Amino acid sequence: MNGVELFLLGRTLMKIGEEAMPEPRDGRTGGPRAILVVLSDVVGHPDSAVGEIAARTGLPQSQVSTAVARLRESGSVVTAPDPEDRRRSLVRTAAGTSERVAEVRATRIDAALKAALGGDEHAAEVMAALDTLARHLLPAHGPSPAADGPD
Repeated sequence: MNGVELFLLGRTLMKIGEEAMPEPRDGRTGGPRAILVVLSDVVGHPDSAVGEIAARTGLPQSQVSTAVARLRESGSVVTAPDPEDRRRSLVRTAAGTSERVAEVRATRIDAALKAALGGDEHAAEVMAALDTLARHLLPAHGPSPAADGPD
């Protein structure tokens, strides 16, 4: 596998993940991609300002602000004033797990994976490969997604 193939595989996996996500309860439309990109940045860089998140992710600051607002509403992140510059807010992951976060984490990818594969003939093999990748590449996420549901 080369870098281009890995990139394309990653994009395919992202699309399967997006397809598996439950619809927002508030009826808002639009995919979760920007929200997940922002959340993954916040996990890796706690106590970041919106502008810093925008610079790292390449997303427009307005899109980052919208994603942070939705993540805050869902209970995924909290914000607090920057003690060095009270005009800015710092974003970090929430300490607890909200009902919405629990719902998203409990949602399985089986149906979306089978749809992407065109059936369930190779689903178990692919799920085992994903479990192995998660165990080796996402060590901070604890037990495998196959055991506890997707993170």
